[in-house]
This record gives sequence, C-alpha cells and structure tokens, in this order.
Amino acid sequence: MSGEEEGREAATATIPAANSSTKPWVEELPTIENLIDSKDLAIRSAQSLFHNSSTHLRTFQDSLPQASSYYKSYEDAFFSKLKEGVMIAKENPGAAVGITLTAALCLMRGPRRFLFRNTLGRFQSEEAKFSRAEKNVKVLSLSVDLMKKESSKLLERAALAEKDMKRGQKELMNSGGQIHRLAKSVYKVEAEAVDLMDGLREIPGREALKLRAEVASMASLLRQQRVSLDRRIRKISELGIPV
Repeated sequence: MSGEEEGREAATATIPAANSSTKPWVEELPTIENLIDSKDLAIRSAQSLFHNSSTHLRTFQDSLPQASSYYKSYEDAFFSKLKEGVMIAKENPGAAVGITLTAALCLMRGPRRFLFRNTLGRFQSEEAKFSRAEKNVKVLSLSVDLMKKESSKLLERAALAEKDMKRGQKELMNSGGQIHRLAKSVYKVEAEAVDLMDGLREIPGREALKLRAEVASMASLLRQQRVSLDRRIRKISELGIPV
C-alpha cells in the first residue's frame, strides 16, 4: 500500500506541473483566432475589389460599341443636316444671302450688343448689371487717366516745338534777309567783273589776256554763288517766310 500511495502522490504532483506549462498556450488561442479572422477578411476584401474592378472594366468594354454607335449616328445626322442646308441655300439663294447678312451683323460689335441687350440682357439681375457697369466705369476711368497723362505730355512737347519753331522762323527770316542782301552785293560785283572783262578785251597784249582770263574765272565763281543764294531765297519764300 505504501508503494501505491507514493505512485499516486507522484502522479498527482506531475499533473499541476503539466497544467502550469500548458496554461499560457491556451490563453493565446483567442489572439491566434483573431489573426486568422483578420487574414480571411483581408483576402475576401481583396477578392471583392478585384471582382468589382473586373466588373467595371467589362461594363466599360461593353459600352464602347454603344458609344461608338451613338457617335456615328450623331456624325451622320450632322453631315445630313449640313448637306440639307447646302441644298436649301442652293435652291433659295435669297434666303441664304439674308442668313449670311444676319450672321455677319451678329458678328459685328454694335448689332451684337444691341441684340444681347434686348434679348438675354433683359433676364440679367439688377445686381449683375450694376456690377458690370461698375467694372466698365473703372476701366473707363483708367483709360481716361492714361489719355490725360499722354495728352499733357504731347501738349507740352508741342508747346516746346512751337517755341523752337518760332525761334527758328525768326532766325530763318533774319538769315533770309542777310542772304538777300548778300545776293544783291554778289550781283553788283558780278556786273563789275563783266564790265572789267569787257574793258580788258580792248587792251592788246599777253598780260591783258591773262588778266581777262583771271577776271572771267572770278565772274564765273560769282555767278555760281549768286545762283545758290537765289535758290535758297526761293526755298525760304516757299515756307511762307518773308525775305
């Protein structure tokens, strides 16, 4: 009996030890089950997403022929209407000319604004009209300021040019008078040279001939100067400046 009791005590002593060693693994079972459930849920979500993507792709591919058919029908309808319009214009040239003139008038700024103001413009609110008018007033104010500055600059420049013109006109008048007096003096000297040359013709000899050639050269030079002075006087007179 003592041997059996010792065996029972040994078996009883080993059971708690085994239970103490297996207890942590049993406690981790819920965590492992949660991980497995999360993995299954992720796999099902991925499969569902792939299935939905495939479904949308097939739907888009199936709708392509229908869209192409709609486009073809609209294209045929457009060209049919275009051909019909050409035939109508060919059969009714007066109406075609009227439509063309109406379209041209609508493209012009004035008639287009008048048409808009008397049709679509009536449906605009007072606030929208006031906002647009206020914007136009600001733009107009900027344009007026810019033109005012530019006009002031140009008027100042014109005033300076007028002063320069008057001063130049006065100087040109004085120069014209001096040129006129010089031309008279040149004419007198030229006449004297001609008289001297005529007197030298009556004197024989080589020396007289030499002097006559020298006087003839001076008379020719005086004639050229007189012609240049007379030409300048005519140009000054054409400008309206008295000489």
